[in-house]
Amino acid sequence: MSLKLPETTYFDVVIVVIGFIKFGKYLEANSKQKTGQAIKELLKLSAKVALIERSGKEIEIGIDAVQIGDTVIVKPGAKIPVDGKIIEGHTSIDESMITGEPIPVDKSIGDLVTSGTINNQGYIKFRAEKVGSSTLLSQIIKMVENAQGSKAPIEKLADTISAYFVPAVLGLALLAFLIWFLSGNLSLAISAFVGILVIACPCALGLATPTAIIVGVGKGAQNGILVKDAEVLEKLHNINTVVFDKTGTITTGKPVVSTVISTSKQSEEEIISILASLEKQSAHPLAQAIVNYAHHPSLRGANATKQSIKIHTIQNFKDIPGKGISGQFKNKRYLAGNMTLLKEHKVDYDEKDIKEYTSKGMTPVFLISGQSLLGAVFISDTLKNESRQAISDLHKMGVKTVMLTGDDHDTAAYIAREAGIDRIYAQVLPGDKARIINQIKVEGNKVAMVGDGVNDSPALATADVGIAMSTGTDVAIESAGITLLHGDLSKVEKAIKLSKQTMRTIKQNLFWAFFYNVIGIPVAAGILYPLFGIILNPAIAGAAMAFSSVSVVTNSLRLKALKL
Repeated sequence: MSLKLPETTYFDVVIVVIGFIKFGKYLEANSKQKTGQAIKELLKLSAKVALIERSGKEIEIGIDAVQIGDTVIVKPGAKIPVDGKIIEGHTSIDESMITGEPIPVDKSIGDLVTSGTINNQGYIKFRAEKVGSSTLLSQIIKMVENAQGSKAPIEKLADTISAYFVPAVLGLALLAFLIWFLSGNLSLAISAFVGILVIACPCALGLATPTAIIVGVGKGAQNGILVKDAEVLEKLHNINTVVFDKTGTITTGKPVVSTVISTSKQSEEEIISILASLEKQSAHPLAQAIVNYAHHPSLRGANATKQSIKIHTIQNFKDIPGKGISGQFKNKRYLAGNMTLLKEHKVDYDEKDIKEYTSKGMTPVFLISGQSLLGAVFISDTLKNESRQAISDLHKMGVKTVMLTGDDHDTAAYIAREAGIDRIYAQVLPGDKARIINQIKVEGNKVAMVGDGVNDSPALATADVGIAMSTGTDVAIESAGITLLHGDLSKVEKAIKLSKQTMRTIKQNLFWAFFYNVIGIPVAAGILYPLFGIILNPAIAGAAMAFSSVSVVTNSLRLKALKL
């Protein structure tokens, strides 16, 4: 067997191959650095110092020295250093760097302010409530870091393929070498062997998913959409049904008493007095509305007495989950609750009178003694400003909408009509929410549940994706995979849009990474040489390998330009 020895050496090719690979790695590292830009931008938001008031004097201290309870002073144009509640002054706060919303938010005494936001014009003092790693900004940074470091199921698949891909490429390179070597062309054998190893470097395959996840998670954080991990981001793109809790999600969660009626000898004021006495021991938003109504004459209209309605001490208080409460006053047992409680105790009532109010979206709270209905209050909770548009945007995406509520059917139907929701489940007990989510999933739907993360945690955990509406400074809601800052319902559609675009980018990256290898490896092996005399120079293979990695990262970076 005679060998065709190479006419030229390949020292120049070796230098060029190494040069291209190094240059490619430089471009790749530079591009990867850009994918993590979101974390750097979030870190830049943190103030370095804080101005606090101690013993009547203003003192500037490092941010790490601020303690809970300190009175913090913020002048116009300064950053809010920690989280807290305003105790003096009025201002407007630019929260765009946290929520993505460009319009400044008016803040006054009692309102929360969060670290990293900017005080536009007013002079305020606030009491520090969360410092260090407990602040909203610190929680966001931690969530983003954790999510960007996590792996989506599709990435695990790519890792598995890569594990088989590497030995397969080594085998192909060796096979190509042997074929050309045995045919008597050593030069071509070496060229094919090196070319295959260089062009088949699985870098592009390894970068396809994590770069898109990093950019996607960062993009979400910049728009007030916090993703717990990459798996959640992947699941979200398949969602076809979104289930909403009503109070505080579809509605503002700030109910007010609209009407009081007495169906007994007790006056309306006495009805409120007994109801407020019972409800003051409950944390339910409707209970708070009744207590506020008793405390504040301004809520009761022009003809109301100017004094607060008396609230009594209640004995033997008992919470009846999903139905109401009970307690004793002057040796008489009273119950306060919803329609389910009314029917359970077989109390007679005029359905027509009740329907007059519930058909307008009001929620009734009945006062019962024995089997007698003493009276009722009807409470209104208005839709959030963005609810109708948010539901409409989901429908345009082909997503079905469902609402869960403990309210009676008439009240629920009114709210659903106002918001444009497809389907309702009324008179739902807190423990039944998870069961209903399961039922909707059994129907073949991919379900996202949107709630406040307080009394609907089991439902959030049961759904394919749990989405929590955060209205305070705590975003670490364990049962939720997605947290939406400031309870903005419009971000539900934006989160799904972000997920869909991120997954589309990952699939594009994986396609081009595989397609590049499917085309490049046969050419490097010399498949075109017998017909056209074409063989892939190892230097060109090195350039192609570098370009493939850079193109994948660059494609991922396009997510930064996505309009949400």
